[in-house]
Amino acid sequence: MSTITFHQPDGATQVLELEKPERIMQAALKNSVPGIVGECGGQAMCATCHVYVREDYLDALPEIGDDEEEMLEVTASERDPQRSRLGCQIEVGANGLESIEVDVPEEQV
Repeated sequence: MSTITFHQPDGATQVLELEKPERIMQAALKNSVPGIVGECGGQAMCATCHVYVREDYLDALPEIGDDEEEMLEVTASERDPQRSRLGCQIEVGANGLESIEVDVPEEQV
């Protein structure tokens, strides 16, 4: 079973077990994970699903597309040049990425 672990700024942790492949943002919204807004519904147009991917998982991620790169320039919390990604662009449980841990930024909007 695939998992996504969300680490909150206050130290709280939430682990989601996925029954099928799912994008980080979709899983977060479905499970009411605090700090993930997803205003645009996963179209890489709002940056309100910004997460900081933990370093152990960076090599397993797909490359950043042009739309995602552009949105990462306007995140509410500071962008980390290595770890910042949009949760709507990362699918867990597919393409060899069976688990991931992310830090949720302090603010999204």
